[in-house]
Parts: sequence; C-alpha cells; structure tokens
Amino acid sequence: MKNDNNNFLVSRLKIGEETAYNSLIDLYNQRLYGYALSLTRDHAQSQDILQNVFLKTWEKRKKLDIHTSLKNFLYRAVYNEFINQYKKKRAIMVLEQTYYDSLEKAVLAQDDPSYERINKEITKEIKRLPLKCQQVFILSKLEGLTNTEIANYLNVSIKTVEAQITKAFNIIRGKVRTKYDMVFIIVLGKNARG
Repeated sequence: MKNDNNNFLVSRLKIGEETAYNSLIDLYNQRLYGYALSLTRDHAQSQDILQNVFLKTWEKRKKLDIHTSLKNFLYRAVYNEFINQYKKKRAIMVLEQTYYDSLEKAVLAQDDPSYERINKEITKEIKRLPLKCQQVFILSKLEGLTNTEIANYLNVSIKTVEAQITKAFNIIRGKVRTKYDMVFIIVLGKNARG
C-alpha cells in the first residue's frame, strides 16, 4: 500500500502539485537529513544537500523516472549530491593549495637578498622609459590608478593608456629578462606576465 501512495505522490509531483511537493518534504525530510548527516558529519552541509535534492526533484518533476521506490530514489539523490559537493570541495582545496604554494614562493623570493637588487634594477628601467610611457606606467602600477582615471587625467584615450602600459612592460621585461620573472611579477603585479 505504501508503494501505491508513493506512486500517487510521484504522479501528483509530475503534474506540478505543490501540495505533493510539500508532502514529499514532510515525509522524507527527517530521514534524509539523518542520512546526509551520517555522510557529512556537518549540519549546515547536510541542510544544503537536502535543499539541493528537494529543489532538483521539483525542477525535474516532469521527467521523474523512478525504477525502484521513491525512498531509494531520494536516498540515492542525497548520496549523489554528497559526492558532487565532495568533488567540488576537493577541487577548491587543490586550487587553494596551488595558490598558497605560489604565495609561499613569492614571499621567499622577497626574502631573497637579490630581491632588493632586482627591484632597484626595475626602478632604474622605469626611469629610462620614454616620458609619456613612464608617466602612464607610474600612474598605473605605482600610483594604482585605473586606465580610465589615467586617460581622464592625461586627456588621452584608454587605448593609448593600454598601449603605453604594454610598451612599458615589454621594454622593462626585455631589460631584466627571465632570471627576474618571478620578482618582476611580484613587484609589478599579475599583469606583468603579458
């Protein structure tokens, strides 16, 4: 009889009855929450998993194709959602670790005694830039103005500002070359890779 009730509930869900959706939540919320909690050991993540499962069930209600029982379907959906969140969290952890490794290298490079010498060499090359190029570059990289602010201040187009910054990077990079690439990026920012 219970299976018939579940079949009736699914058929009502498929036609978009909100009362059927509410009944589904009332019927399975506690049990699914307990299951999600056994997987995550985290109350907030378990709630998040349940919300996603119920939301996806509602969004895909017209295509619901349940071969086993509704209960098994929902438990499987909770498990799949847990796995998806685990994979995303793991990918984020890998990205964070890569970021921290890069940050550590950058800090170590700054502690290197040659860092100061390289920084002086870059500053010397900035002073050798053509006047307009030097002015735009200093306003951008050392003063922190945006390209739009520089264009307005110097009464030139944004394209001119971008061209001057690119030109400055190319000239400076050509002078200090690859042995200083990491420090060059640290001193002048991420756009220095150009």
